[in-house]
Amino acid sequence: MEFDIFFSISQTPDSTGYLPTEGEMLQNFFEQVESADDLGFGVGWVAQAHLSTETQKMNESPVVPHYPGEVGLCTDFFQFSREMLSRTKKMEVGSAVMSILASGGPIAQAERVCALMALHGMNPEETRKIHIGFSAGRFEFMARPYGIVPRNSLEEEAWPVLRGKIFSEASEIFLRLLNGEVISSDMISPTILERDNFRSEEDWRVIQERAVLEHGLDVPPDSVEFGNRYVFEQIKTIPQDWNRELLNLVLGSHDKELQISVNKFRPVQVFNLSITPPAIIEETHQRMGENYHPDGGIWKRSMMPRTVMVFLNDEEGLTGEEQNVAAKEEARSALSTYWNALEGTIDPEKINKATDNAVIGNVESVAKQIVERFDSNDRLMCWFDFFNHDSNRVIRNMEAFMTKVAPRVNGGN
Repeated sequence: MEFDIFFSISQTPDSTGYLPTEGEMLQNFFEQVESADDLGFGVGWVAQAHLSTETQKMNESPVVPHYPGEVGLCTDFFQFSREMLSRTKKMEVGSAVMSILASGGPIAQAERVCALMALHGMNPEETRKIHIGFSAGRFEFMARPYGIVPRNSLEEEAWPVLRGKIFSEASEIFLRLLNGEVISSDMISPTILERDNFRSEEDWRVIQERAVLEHGLDVPPDSVEFGNRYVFEQIKTIPQDWNRELLNLVLGSHDKELQISVNKFRPVQVFNLSITPPAIIEETHQRMGENYHPDGGIWKRSMMPRTVMVFLNDEEGLTGEEQNVAAKEEARSALSTYWNALEGTIDPEKINKATDNAVIGNVESVAKQIVERFDSNDRLMCWFDFFNHDSNRVIRNMEAFMTKVAPRVNGGN
């Protein structure tokens, strides 16, 4: 089993109410990055966010009205990644995940990737890969300032489904530019919605009626085509002469059709959250095994990193059972803070479900849980800094995991 690490850099109060400054957050982050490299984690994945979640509370429809502070401080993975690479020797870096709808859209993001890869590959002996995880973005408000909003009443009605299709359009543009292709918007797959795109007949009927009014039709259409979101003449991104072997792409979406369609352009792997049901995980592996782009080789389970929250207690002066009890309390406290921040109420059932998708306890307990819950060929993206701003403690947990848990999981003592 392989082990990566996930850094959230989330500037929110911990379970004690402590809120670090931005400077403290960044100092803690780089301390943990350097320790992760020394300990042998494979990829250091960094959460990316855009715009202030605190400020968006003033909006008409805030997405996280009770969330205190900022959900993440990394707004530019490219600058963060260069700093991470300069401070480490073995660990690779990845974005988890970068929105290609925000920050100027897919064309601007493709240019930034090209620039990063050109700089990264200047050393001909460079072997570390950069993993670009990309998605539509965690929260819709982060992309709206960049024009990702309904343009008419028909788009307003279809928006929950249409936004996903806009991401599909953006993904094709992004990937084809990274391939070095010359493209124009009339070469991009059209956005067409049909009955199968909607959950119910009633939802689809509403779209048909709105299309009749918007387009002046005589009868409800069998499909509705939407104009390109991105309109442009022939373009090609630069720099273009860089080592594409050093780039790995990972899709942050469980849209089955999208997972297949992006792999028509180049190899694109898939992210997996810890809360995803086992049946969907196995379905995804089956689907990717059949549809992964051949240039990426044979699909492997390790190509779908699985996020897992780690509440590990290996503190001195405690018995094994006391460590288990302390870890469970730490998990309960952190998860309670999380759900309260998200919704303003503590739902015990949600805390219990989240706990089921974390690993909690002392070294022996955590190792046993990992062996029981995961396939031996999986790759785990371990999350240690979940609502924990005690950087020294986070690093101790990282050390205990890689020196004591990981060997037990992989057949050692």
